[in-house]
Amino acid sequence: MESTSIVRAPASLSAAASVPPRRRRQAFAPLEPVSPRARWMLGVAFFVLFVLVWAAFTLGGFVSPTFLASPVTMVKEGWLLFTEYNFIHDIGMTVWRVLGGFIMAAIVAVPLGIAMGAYKPIEAFLEPFVSFCRYLPASAFIPLLILWAGLGETQKLLVIFIGSVFQIILMVAVIVGGARRDLVEAAYTLGANSSGIVKRVLIPGAAPGIAETLRLVLGWAWTYVIVAELIGSSSGIGHMITDSQALLNTGQIIFGIIVIGIIGLISDFVFKAINRRLFAWSAL
Repeated sequence: MESTSIVRAPASLSAAASVPPRRRRQAFAPLEPVSPRARWMLGVAFFVLFVLVWAAFTLGGFVSPTFLASPVTMVKEGWLLFTEYNFIHDIGMTVWRVLGGFIMAAIVAVPLGIAMGAYKPIEAFLEPFVSFCRYLPASAFIPLLILWAGLGETQKLLVIFIGSVFQIILMVAVIVGGARRDLVEAAYTLGANSSGIVKRVLIPGAAPGIAETLRLVLGWAWTYVIVAELIGSSSGIGHMITDSQALLNTGQIIFGIIVIGIIGLISDFVFKAINRRLFAWSAL
């Protein structure tokens, strides 16, 4: 009987064959990251393109100034707002209302969300009501809030509170309830009790997600404050927009909208920076 000889490939060749070939990096490949510099340049490029298209339509006479002011007119009206109409006071009032209502909502919603996520009986008790309220538009409460709290600051803070609190509760509950079971079981094995699980496992693990939730809901709070200021207000960016609409001054209206976007963008960057500093160990 003839012996069959088996030729074995060198170990180095076998290892090389098992390694997938390195693919060439492409700028528009799915999920391919971009550098921070490229991200900034692309973001600025969109704004530049947007303004150029806007200027072409308005300055070129394709759109009536009554319906859409040009970028030049908008800048002039914005300067007029600051120099003659004390627009900085309106900005300060709007920022105060957003922060006040949002902080009130966070103080109430975060503990309730943690309790719902950690304890299923509490979730079963509160979740149907919170889900029901989450779909109610905050603007629908304005007539009732005017009757209950008048036209002062309380009414505007409550609009932002109602618009934010139920969203935060549910989102925090989902984050806390999604904790890793193996970490919880390991903590029980090491002798932790129920309160220790919440304080030392669930809350620390959910903290980055909770911070990200607050950042997102803060953006929604800006939409609620403008709605609150459109009715029965004597100050604020929303009040200025309403007055400008009565005068058909689209330049001031657009300037007010842009100011809201700029302030919101700044607050978003600040929130991100704080989150990165507090939770540097997290992927957020």
